[in-house]
Amino acid sequence: MAFENFRPGARVVVRYLLPTGQATDALGVLVSADAETLVVDGKRGIETIAVADVIAAKTVPPPPEPRSGGL
Repeated sequence: MAFENFRPGARVVVRYLLPTGQATDALGVLVSADAETLVVDGKRGIETIAVADVIAAKTVPPPPEPRSGGL
């Protein structure tokens, strides 16, 4: 899988396999990408993901603005 469209600072979602064989997602800002690893900064903190474990990945739009709670 090629990640040439991925640029540091882009918001991405990466689905990858855990050592147990289960799939999970990392959603956040791409810190870095090379031929061996993707590094994503998300809600769970910094995740370093082996490219060999990646099932799917894509860039995603920014999160929606928070709603105001007033009436």
